[in-house]
Amino acid sequence: MLNTKEALSKNELSKRSECTRQWVIRFLRVLEKEKLVNRTKVTDKRKLLEFWINLSKKKNKFRSYMIKEPLELLKKSRLDYALTTYQAENIMQHYLFPSRIDIYIQEPDLDRWHVLMTKNGLYGKGNVRIIIADPHTMYGKRNIKGLSIVSLPQLIVDLTKEGGPCEEAAEMLIKNV
Repeated sequence: MLNTKEALSKNELSKRSECTRQWVIRFLRVLEKEKLVNRTKVTDKRKLLEFWINLSKKKNKFRSYMIKEPLELLKKSRLDYALTTYQAENIMQHYLFPSRIDIYIQEPDLDRWHVLMTKNGLYGKGNVRIIIADPHTMYGKRNIKGLSIVSLPQLIVDLTKEGGPCEEAAEMLIKNV
């Protein structure tokens, strides 16, 4: 709902979220009680983001690598991914120093990513973190400067969960949602 400007039908929300129509209706009732939506139209984007942040879990399992020129490697890669946190924020608004590159991938791709990363760098604590994500995390991702980046609402959630200066960057991005 935060990835589109127009209100979506319950059927469209059901299709996009891969949930039953009944579940969507029940969840919309919860959001309406919180005064975050009116039917399927978002009425308070900021509070809906806060609601989502409180619902979301800490990042799933991840692997770290030390890679020389990781952005160039990502641009050349044909594997599915989406940048988030520091590097994604830096591309969007140039506020945070991109001290680490976090990317979401799908679990079935983990072995292929591991081969690619170890072929081009070292395994262990480093400058790139690969995070296993569910397919919904990558919903609404977009391509900017040849790199795949999570949707703006997902980036805001991830930055807030990261804490510290990332929370400040998230606040700045909220003004754009």
